[in-house]
Amino acid sequence: MLDHVPYFSYILSAFIGIGLAAATGFRVFLPMFAVSLASYFHWIPMNEHFEWLSGLPALITTGIATIAEILTYYIPFVDHLLDTVSVPLATVAGSVLFASQFADLGTFPQWALALIAGGGTAATISSGFAGIRAASTATTGGLGNSVVGTTETAGAGIMSILAMAAPIIAAVFALIMIILVIIFGRKALRKLRGNKNATDSI
Repeated sequence: MLDHVPYFSYILSAFIGIGLAAATGFRVFLPMFAVSLASYFHWIPMNEHFEWLSGLPALITTGIATIAEILTYYIPFVDHLLDTVSVPLATVAGSVLFASQFADLGTFPQWALALIAGGGTAATISSGFAGIRAASTATTGGLGNSVVGTTETAGAGIMSILAMAAPIIAAVFALIMIILVIIFGRKALRKLRGNKNATDSI
């Protein structure tokens, strides 16, 4: 029924792309591994320009990178080092996964949309959680960071599955997550700055 809606395929691709981009905001490599796995077993189609994602080398590489990324975020202080590069990496990964969902849009519109919608979504969520982690370190001495890390991993997994299985729901969740991350991320940064100013005044 929805197939008769004008440009529905592009709309659906955008929903999938937004969901995957949001997932990369939580974890960079897990969504790429999920897409690589799904395309390798032909569970989802893959744009011919991104067939490298469905190959065995990409599947093995993203799988190893996923495990390493997840485990590293449980190491104190190292997780903050990762946060310094997670935002640009998430922006790139979100843009690539968003662009991979469009086949006939044209190179410039494809990547322009990918950078704005995909990269922007991923960067917003990634930077928000980086702020939350920084506040967690300041207020709990790093003890609460494992909770933040587990939440990010779960979010990446859930959003990756939803993006491929229920893209409309994934897009709605992505929008909600962006709003929540902005709100709580700003609160966390304000709290962190407040604690820093209080320490400096002592």
